[in-house]
Amino acid sequence: MDSIEKRLETLEYYQSLLLKIVEPTTFPFYHLVMTKGLSKDEIEETLMICEEISRLHEDQKAQGLVIFTDLLTRFAGQLNPKLELYETIQALHRQNLYSSLMNDFLDLM
Repeated sequence: MDSIEKRLETLEYYQSLLLKIVEPTTFPFYHLVMTKGLSKDEIEETLMICEEISRLHEDQKAQGLVIFTDLLTRFAGQLNPKLELYETIQALHRQNLYSSLMNDFLDLM
């Protein structure tokens, strides 16, 4: 049986090959987090942040607000340091995740 280190090295190599064949335009956010090396927990945390801010966004829209600078600032402050703000928003937008929120963030940028 191969050592754990050898098996891990093989899996990492396979992942690098898969990243080359995954079309980044189809799943740009997933491609981004894989190339940046985020862990499962870090990805889930990022999506939870998006979910929470998206709920706040919908609440603010229902109250008639149209400028969401406070939410963008909050998102930027909570975003994993491995991710760049604009690149992440673009990737989420292109993958149609949290569309309304990401559209408003892009309008602010």
